[in-house]
Amino acid sequence: MTDSPESNPVTLSDTALRKMRSIPRWAGIGLFIYATVYTLSYAKSFFVPVVMACLLTLVFSPIRRFFDRRGVPAPLTSMVIVIGLLVGIALIFGALSLPVTDWINRAPEIAATVRERLSMISGSVSGVFDAMDRINSLGGASSSDVQQVAVQRGNVAFDVAAFVPSILAQILFTLVLLFFLLGSGDMFHEKLVHIMPTFRDKRRAVDAARDIERKLSRYLLTITVINAGLGVAVGVAMWLLGMPSPFVFGIIAFVFNFVPYLGAVAGIALATAVALVTFDWPGWALAVGAAYLGLTSFEGQLITPYFVGRNLRLNTVMVFLAVSFWAWLWSAIGMVVAVPLLAALRTISERVEGMQGLADFLGERHSETEQARAETEQAKAEEERPRPEAARAQGGS
Repeated sequence: MTDSPESNPVTLSDTALRKMRSIPRWAGIGLFIYATVYTLSYAKSFFVPVVMACLLTLVFSPIRRFFDRRGVPAPLTSMVIVIGLLVGIALIFGALSLPVTDWINRAPEIAATVRERLSMISGSVSGVFDAMDRINSLGGASSSDVQQVAVQRGNVAFDVAAFVPSILAQILFTLVLLFFLLGSGDMFHEKLVHIMPTFRDKRRAVDAARDIERKLSRYLLTITVINAGLGVAVGVAMWLLGMPSPFVFGIIAFVFNFVPYLGAVAGIALATAVALVTFDWPGWALAVGAAYLGLTSFEGQLITPYFVGRNLRLNTVMVFLAVSFWAWLWSAIGMVVAVPLLAALRTISERVEGMQGLADFLGERHSETEQARAETEQAKAEEERPRPEAARAQGGS
C-alpha cells in the first residue's frame, strides 16, 4: 500500500522549496517593491496621517522628555502640544483662506495682467503668447455652421471647499494619533527591549532606536525652526517692498521651504507674479523675486548647513528623486515628507549591519559614512569588552 501525496508532507515541502528556489531573486524583489508602492498609493488616505504623526512625534519627543524629567505627566504634555498644533493650523488656514481664494478666483485676470506686463519687458514673450492664441484658434473658429458651446467654470472656492471635510478628517486623525504616540512615552522602547532575545541585542536595539530618534528629531526640529525664521524674514521683506498681505508670503515661505528646491522656486514664482499684478513698473516685480531668491539662497547655502550639521547631509540627486517620487505618490504631502523619510532611511542604514553601503550611497560624502561606520564599530567593541562589574561577579562565583 502506497502513501498518497497528502500523507507525505516531507515530499510536498521539499517540492515547494525547490519551486521557491527556482524563482529568480530579482523577481521576488520586484514584486515586493511593486506591491509596496501600490499599497502606499491605494491607501494613502491612511498612510499619510500615520507618517505625519510619526514625524511630528520625533519633533516633539525631546520636548515631552524635557517635561517628563520635571515631573509633568506625558499625557498632559501631549495634550498641550496637540492643542497648540491645532490652534496653529487653524490660524494658518484662516490667514491663507481669504487671500489665496481671491487669487484663485482672479486667476484669469491675473494671467492677463502678467501677460501684459511681460510684453512690456520683452516683445518675444508677447510673440509667444500670440502664437499660443493662434494655435488655440485653429480648427474651425471661422466656421459659421459650428455651434459654439460656452462652458461656465464653477466657483473654484466651492470646488476647494468640497475637499475640506477630507482634509479636516486627516488632520484630526494625525493629531489624535500624535497624542497617543506622545502620551505613551517610551513604551515602544520598552517593547523593543522585551522582544529581543539576548541582553546584547537588547542594548544594541535600544541604542540604535535612541540614536535614530535623536538624529531625526534634531534634524526635523532644526529645519522647522529655520523655516519659521525664513518665513519671518520673507514676510518682513515683502512688507518693506510694499507687497499686499506680506504675512501670507511669510506663511507660504515657511510651508514651501519644507520641499527642497521646488518649494523655493514655487515661492519665487508666486511672489513675482503677484508683484507683476500689484505694481505698475515691472522692474519692481524683479526686485521682489530677487529678494525672495536672496533670502532662500542665504538660508539654503549658509544657515541650514551650519545648524543641521553634516550627519544628515544627503545626496542631492537622491533628494531630488525622492521628492519627485513622493510627489507622484502622495502629491503635496509627499514632497513635504520625502526628505525626512530619506534621512530616516539613511540613519537606519548606518546602524543596521549589512546596510552601510546604502547609507554611503544616500550620503553626501563617503567620509561621513566611514565616520559613522567607525563609530558603530567602536560601539560594538565597547559592548564586547568585559565590564568590571561582570568580571568581579565572575571572580566571586
